[in-house]
Amino acid sequence: MPPKPKITKEMVINAAFEVAREAGGENINARTVAKKLNCSTHPVMYHFATIEEMKKAVYAKLDWYHTEYLMNIQKPQNGVMLGIGLNYIRFAVDEPNLFRFLFQSGFVVENNLLEMIDSEELVPVISAMQETTGMNIEQTKKVFLTISLFAHGYASIIANNSLEYDEELIKSHLEQAYRGAILAVQEEMK
Repeated sequence: MPPKPKITKEMVINAAFEVAREAGGENINARTVAKKLNCSTHPVMYHFATIEEMKKAVYAKLDWYHTEYLMNIQKPQNGVMLGIGLNYIRFAVDEPNLFRFLFQSGFVVENNLLEMIDSEELVPVISAMQETTGMNIEQTKKVFLTISLFAHGYASIIANNSLEYDEELIKSHLEQAYRGAILAVQEEMK
């Protein structure tokens, strides 16, 4: 009889990630993950003492995945932030279950946007934006905060099926918000 394949912690996280992608983070449990892995629940729970721990591990993977998604700007925009903002909204369109798990499940590591803006995960985003605007880090964070709130509003509404995605309209609104945020910061500098 051949040996049973070993279920690794990474395999469990990847399977739980797929459950979140297909059915939402609230559907991550030992049975749904075991079904994805075609095994019993014992190998799944071997790696995690609780489902909460498993969800936190999936959340960490999803956070990294989301950052990679944001930074993959496919065609040059009028500013890196516009490309990142559009990708943020596209993520909600392409991956609504993952978006809801990431931002509407209560698993967010930071307590609020003001704490998130200083997180290590946002360093690549803020740095890319700072390079293109020529602003100092605090000014860049102010622009980022404005655009983030705007993009998050659109993305949340879309992810919850309350608005149809119209990229040209959203792009136009996002560009206006971006220009307005930069002008407001520049006014403060005077």
